[in-house]
Amino acid sequence: MARISRYFEVLRDASGREHLRVSINGAALTRLPLTNKGTSFPEDERIALGLDGLLPPYVTTIEQQLERTYVAFQSEPTALAKYTYLRGLQERNEILFYALVERHLAEMLPIIYTPTVGDAVMHASSIYRGARGMSLSPRNVPRAAQVMQNCMLDDVRMVVATDSSAILGIGDQGWGGLAIAIGKLALYTVAGGVSPYRSLPLGLDVGTDRQDLLSSPSYLGLRQKRLRGAEYLGLMDQVVDAIATRWPRAVVQWEDLSKDTAFDVLARYRKRLPSFNDDIQGTGAVALAGLVSACAMRGRKLSDEVVVVYGAGAGGAGVAWAIEQGMVREGTTLEDAKARVFVLDSRGLLVEGRTMEDYKREFAQPRGRLAGWGEGPFDLAKTIEKGKATVLLGLSGQPGTFTEPHVRAMCAHVERPVVFPLSNPTSACEATPADLLAWSHGRAIVATGSPFAPVRVGDRDLAIGQGNNAFIFPGLGFGSILAEASEITDAMVLVASYALADYTAEKHLAHGLIYPPVEEMRDVSQRVATRVIQQAFDEGVARTTKITRDGAEAYVREKFWRPGYLPFLRAGDSTPTLSAVRG
Repeated sequence: MARISRYFEVLRDASGREHLRVSINGAALTRLPLTNKGTSFPEDERIALGLDGLLPPYVTTIEQQLERTYVAFQSEPTALAKYTYLRGLQERNEILFYALVERHLAEMLPIIYTPTVGDAVMHASSIYRGARGMSLSPRNVPRAAQVMQNCMLDDVRMVVATDSSAILGIGDQGWGGLAIAIGKLALYTVAGGVSPYRSLPLGLDVGTDRQDLLSSPSYLGLRQKRLRGAEYLGLMDQVVDAIATRWPRAVVQWEDLSKDTAFDVLARYRKRLPSFNDDIQGTGAVALAGLVSACAMRGRKLSDEVVVVYGAGAGGAGVAWAIEQGMVREGTTLEDAKARVFVLDSRGLLVEGRTMEDYKREFAQPRGRLAGWGEGPFDLAKTIEKGKATVLLGLSGQPGTFTEPHVRAMCAHVERPVVFPLSNPTSACEATPADLLAWSHGRAIVATGSPFAPVRVGDRDLAIGQGNNAFIFPGLGFGSILAEASEITDAMVLVASYALADYTAEKHLAHGLIYPPVEEMRDVSQRVATRVIQQAFDEGVARTTKITRDGAEAYVREKFWRPGYLPFLRAGDSTPTLSAVRG
């Protein structure tokens, strides 16, 4: 079994209790976030590990630390200041950071993830406090294999990698997008059970086309225009080879790659190492789950719907694909499913014969199918009207593009239209829930990508479901890790979607919710991970020999990481019989 790190190893004694055996001592232990307990080091460990006299004399519990850090968090005046505080805590004491976020997940999710993380990305160079993860660029990629040996973690199982070309709704952010990978991995840990000892954020700085970054004295990234085409893919080949060599059991999540490269990267590497693209597949899965729940709420089938997807980037294409597959799952032919899903980009409806990128062609409508629509191009209003849309999904990143006439037109086609403005961050949302509900006189079923407050409808407050990818990707990644999957298949992504929909149906649909509360992300992730493992066995891509298909649920619960301080042992000390914790 590979060691976890050159500095520490998790061991288990005969009773099953875990310990952390460390090969460093003294002040170095308090400088390493994964080994620092701060004032919670007990007196015997302070003496044995060379910490005696280096800490305040009073030994605190983690509960006392949590109270103190939460007060400090609340005292920060802005969302960005709160983000900076939490990142500082993560760099001082990682276990305490995860314990704090887990305890206050609903409050802190919008800080460490969307929408605040978008602001953090834009200010990444000015708020930089210390290194985390790895940064690769054309300057050191030729030495990638050597560079990755510099990482102290020897058994990484989850890598989130971004080239920062399409961050949320704010586009090319150069080196700063590493903050997105850091935030995603925080959710893998607190919501998905992935141990922080086994995760790595990876920034792929291939330059930026933003002149404001290139000319900024504080910018910390590579000062050159973005690599593209064959040069870009050649660099990525070296990165993927280095990951597969250094961490052969790692799963890679590709994050915030531009639509020009996202599909090519996924196709090129998904069989080289288990990987998926959250913007394509995670967004598609979470949107499909919400739509399945909305259909169940109204007593309709998915194949009854006419779906308009506004936005044809990576997310929009992923959503269209997932909905088509969901209709096929119900027994619809793929051709009939495609006839019910209309996708628009900035130039209008995708129609055969129109100039468009290759990945969009499979979603283009044949011209014959639009007979009677009149002359094109077909904008959003005409597509809703002529297509008799019952579902409208926003993935455009363009705020305010869903209007009252659009919603009224949908209300003419269906009693309860489904409208999901899913673009992130909040400032990029196609419409606010309050407006959508007002325009539809409370009839619309609304969910968003970012958090919104409940909306008063009549005499009640209506909770706004959050179609957050964090309901999907942590469980999908964790399940793939535990299955030791050789590939993350399309079917594994789809079962993650239906696992979320089934969870919602069991626990919340009767109360009018189409997504669970974010506080339940850990329970959702366990359900998703279990289904993903079972599907991996069904398709023959599970390589693990530790469990059978029937043991998946218990295995997920056993391996689900929770934050808490372990007792420390010094390397070389005489100890009871211990065994390495197997991944």
